[in-house]
Amino acid sequence: MKIREIVLPGDLLGERKGRKLGAGVYEENDKVFSKFLGIPRVSENELSVIPLSGTYLPRFGDRVIGIVESVELSGWFLDINSPYPAFLPLSEGVEEFVDLQRVDLTRFYDIGDVIFCKLSRVTKDKTVQASMRDFESRKLRNGVLIKVTPTKIPRIIGKEGSMITLIKNKTKCEIVTGQNGLIWIRGERKDKAIEAILTVEKESHTIGLTEKIEKMLGE
Repeated sequence: MKIREIVLPGDLLGERKGRKLGAGVYEENDKVFSKFLGIPRVSENELSVIPLSGTYLPRFGDRVIGIVESVELSGWFLDINSPYPAFLPLSEGVEEFVDLQRVDLTRFYDIGDVIFCKLSRVTKDKTVQASMRDFESRKLRNGVLIKVTPTKIPRIIGKEGSMITLIKNKTKCEIVTGQNGLIWIRGERKDKAIEAILTVEKESHTIGLTEKIEKMLGE
């Protein structure tokens, strides 16, 4: 396999020339440099670098998979695979009116439940709020969870969803990817889906990966 180009922190990506600066880069005197060890993305419109490793830092609008850590008086704290937990307020987690004096919130989400949600608020001091008020948000039941490097999620999804769609179709599995590096999988061939996803994570910097995954899943 041919290896994709990898840049080191401080490596020059090129002159800015009016292009947008994406994640993982910085500018000095109209020249753009990499912040990380990673894969450069250089186009006519944008310069960015995808880090090869890193911790998930919550961002507004991210779709994440959370695990209920605790049930509070007015909502739930979620482990989102980050140094910062997310709080799901009752008003953002349940559409119906709830009488807190009569209803146990574990009726909706209990400790250990896995949910797919959206980050609706992230402050500068990393106070994070989640919301289920979104047509894609839901409780995830009866599947398995795996954890990958969060920065590899775009490669696992692929361009316009091509890679994850390939894995879903070949394994007949239902797969939900969180931008926080958690992936939920349900289906009979989930072992093959997991093997494929972990291969993409490990070899994300190589060319010809789609063909390798297709061959692996065709066996």
